[in-house]
Amino acid sequence: MTALHSFLFEWIGAGYTPTPWILFFARAIAPGGGAWICILLMGWAWWRQPSERNYVVAVSALCGVAAILSHAIAAKVNLPRPFMAGLSPAYIEHASRGALPSTHAVVMFTAALLFLVRRRLRAVGIALTVIAAVTGWARVYVGVHFPLDIAAGLLLAAVLAVTFLAFWRFGRRCIAKARAHGGTAGT
Repeated sequence: MTALHSFLFEWIGAGYTPTPWILFFARAIAPGGGAWICILLMGWAWWRQPSERNYVVAVSALCGVAAILSHAIAAKVNLPRPFMAGLSPAYIEHASRGALPSTHAVVMFTAALLFLVRRRLRAVGIALTVIAAVTGWARVYVGVHFPLDIAAGLLLAAVLAVTFLAFWRFGRRCIAKARAHGGTAGT
């Protein structure tokens, strides 16, 4: 996996000879610019789609859990970042800790995937997906992630999204049954 890591990073990352204007853009996005845009879009969706508010709040809570889980996995796996392996300087400030999976990718793709499956939230989901992908690219370019860290983040996000949807649908069925039985019990 190290050879694949290195090959993909050399293809996408800035390395030691970055293109200045691309580096400027990547440095603007990578530290958290994309994440803040996602948070604003999720807040906008919560405000504009009152019927989806419970769902947006639940997705936001899952994103918090996803961040904790991602950090725990990265600490356990403890794979180095490109700047730790000497493949590139870190063009943004970052701690020297495990990189796989990318927590930015896990959180942002979790929100994106879960917004994509809801008709009323799909347009925001498309925007979140694009922002997550651009943020992932930027974090590779500035030397703090390998491309496979981003891919692992997307994979974990997909697992979390599928699990969330199963529980969400189960919960909705239980609530509907309880309401149906509660509504007929008094008659």
